[in-house]
Amino acid sequence: MAVATTSNARNPRKANSSKPGRKPSAGAVPPIDPERRRALIAEAAYFRAERRGFAAGYETEDWLAAETEVDTALTVGIPSTTAPAMQ
Repeated sequence: MAVATTSNARNPRKANSSKPGRKPSAGAVPPIDPERRRALIAEAAYFRAERRGFAAGYETEDWLAAETEVDTALTVGIPSTTAPAMQ
């Protein structure tokens, strides 16, 4: 009796999809230290809140917008537009 397997060796497409040297797909955020990413997001969220005069009730909105901004900057390779230029 034959046993069905789900080995990648039998499915070349699947085997090739997890190659270690493969480039990230378009829109994927390159690897970054999670603490560094969190710090960048926190800084961008702070500057968003500062521009609004630190009005309460927008913390989550600021964080999510900053997260999108930082991830986009990391993907595209450009500096964040809300933070002052680093020297």
